[in-house]
Amino acid sequence: MKELEKQFFSKHDPKILSILRKSVVGIAGAGGLGSNVAFSLARAGIGKLIIADFDAVEPSDLNRQQYFIDQIGKAKLDALLENLKKINPFSEYEMHKVKITPSNFSELFASVDILVEAFDKAEMKQMLIESWLSQFPTKPIIAASGLAGYGQNEKIRTRRAGNLYICGDEETECKEGISPMAPRVGIVANMQANLVLELLIKMKSTRGQTFKSFII
Repeated sequence: MKELEKQFFSKHDPKILSILRKSVVGIAGAGGLGSNVAFSLARAGIGKLIIADFDAVEPSDLNRQQYFIDQIGKAKLDALLENLKKINPFSEYEMHKVKITPSNFSELFASVDILVEAFDKAEMKQMLIESWLSQFPTKPIIAASGLAGYGQNEKIRTRRAGNLYICGDEETECKEGISPMAPRVGIVANMQANLVLELLIKMKSTRGQTFKSFII
């Protein structure tokens, strides 16, 4: 197993890998965004993922979420843990089968370096972002807004407001005729995951120096 672990991470820059292996990332939600973010961060080698969600896998989830037909009916976190361990058994995964609320999010995610917001509903997004920025103003939160439909790659971007980062077009909503589809959901989720890596590496390699991002 040790030899496999060595080979798994053999393409990583050792300095970057050292940072990633010591990092803890939280993911609020395990649906289209959250499951895709988790897959990418597990492949990247993040040392620990803390993920919270209370839903079960449904057939309609399979068009964009990282689950399989034989997992329909399972708790998403049970299915996701199973899948993540098949990809990278060398990282740590802490799963919480709870609905995230203003009263429990702090206990769930206090230890993370960065939090990824991966909710479907606007009111849940707002609750988490406002609560996080209030209680953990020095830690980044990476949210998503506007990822339904297809095409329009040129509209997808990342915007920064202090320690809040928002990936997506911030326009497209899920309504009749515009549904979440795998390509666009995957693009935004991987933008979130990619930004996690960027921020972790810059935060932990500059040793507290001011980070001036290129993000608008």
